[in-house]
Amino acid sequence: MQMKNKLLISAALAAVAIDCSALNPIVQTIYTADPAPVVHDGVCYLYTSHDEDVLVKNFFTMKDWRCFSSTDMVNWTDHGAVATLYDFKWAGSGWGGGFENGAWAVQCIERNGKWFLYCPLQGRGIGVLVSTNGPFGPFTDPIGKPLIGGDNIDPTVFIDDDGQAYLSWGNPKCWYAKLNQDMISLDTSIGNKGLVAYDMTVEAFGKRSKEDPKRPTSYEEGPWLYKRNALYYLFFAGGPISEHLGYSTGPSPIGPWKYGGVVLPTQGGSFTDHPGVVDYKGKTYLFYHDAALPGGGGFKRSVCVDELKFNPDGSVVQMNMTKEGAAPGAMLNPYQRVEAETIAWESGIKTAQNGDVGVYVTAINNGAYIKVCSVDFGGKGASKFLASVASVTDGGAIELRLDAPSGELVGTLKVKPTGALDKWKTQLCRVNGAKGVHDLYFKFTGNSSPLMNFDWWKFNK
Repeated sequence: MQMKNKLLISAALAAVAIDCSALNPIVQTIYTADPAPVVHDGVCYLYTSHDEDVLVKNFFTMKDWRCFSSTDMVNWTDHGAVATLYDFKWAGSGWGGGFENGAWAVQCIERNGKWFLYCPLQGRGIGVLVSTNGPFGPFTDPIGKPLIGGDNIDPTVFIDDDGQAYLSWGNPKCWYAKLNQDMISLDTSIGNKGLVAYDMTVEAFGKRSKEDPKRPTSYEEGPWLYKRNALYYLFFAGGPISEHLGYSTGPSPIGPWKYGGVVLPTQGGSFTDHPGVVDYKGKTYLFYHDAALPGGGGFKRSVCVDELKFNPDGSVVQMNMTKEGAAPGAMLNPYQRVEAETIAWESGIKTAQNGDVGVYVTAINNGAYIKVCSVDFGGKGASKFLASVASVTDGGAIELRLDAPSGELVGTLKVKPTGALDKWKTQLCRVNGAKGVHDLYFKFTGNSSPLMNFDWWKFNK
């Protein structure tokens, strides 16, 4: 009976892995949570927290913050860890044994060429990191202390049209502050040293479905500020546990708020959720997290995205989680260098990063694949395929297939040994039949383990 159960579980996991129609969750190589999208210069950058594979004390085990980017909402490039708990020297260690595992929900924003990452550290408050070198850092701590102390979590940052920046956060109450122009200090002329708590009324945040004298409203945590036309939105994770996503609207970034209803009901197998809303290429998208990946659960979550729609009066159309995800927002050009860690869906691979090439694809074994969506080969098509690879062994290959892992074979790169898994060589093969627009699959075959590491690719016309 035990063997039969194991076979059934293995078959179920395999079915998840080969579901070629799925685009949610958008990252399958690791567990991700607490999505924080930001659009800059035509690119959508997505910052996430990271649930580790191995839990400590069966609790949130989170040590760093990750970043991904996309220009089409379906193919996401992995930029690895951009910041960690240990970037905050003031935080120390040993808070309930939890500091080493307390990298909770962040949000990042760009202003005047600098990138500001607002980071909650479990039990220590909210810190801020700054990068002067773009969205991937390196990030450094400019103030050497918490921006907001205490057990405060889930910051959201928003810059209004008049240039005033706001920060909102909190569980069980929702708070706000005005940021000074430097983005690393608070306007202390309001509230208690700049900190202001909203009135947690049913009119503002909705009535809790299960009565709780300490939490009369549906607000739980995870606020997200957003503006559409002249209306301001405060999206949030609503209670009771397990969470749903709700929203309120108001005439300013600090309200007064009027509860609007449920955006996303309790779904997806995770007892938490976290909204992230962004406009991109004429559409609005809602990011959230579920527990859909194999092994997933309340402490092993995965980020998803779907299009968010509005009624003519500005109210939000209630939606459901999907496995299909968002539709492609653009075509991918295969005739320019594409990072191998640009992925719409994968099976059987991992990513890693080092100081030489940055992030790359690794842990590749026979039968693994990477899917890239909506690749536009054009009318004349491709003639050659180039890839930067590293391999110790001989016999591994990258099969180039269209529209399915077993789809039309248009080329095979037989990878030659490079001498080491960190010694990179550009290798090439001929291509025939890659024309028009297709989903492209890199299917890896061979007898050794691992087969190779894979850094980037491109086609020639």
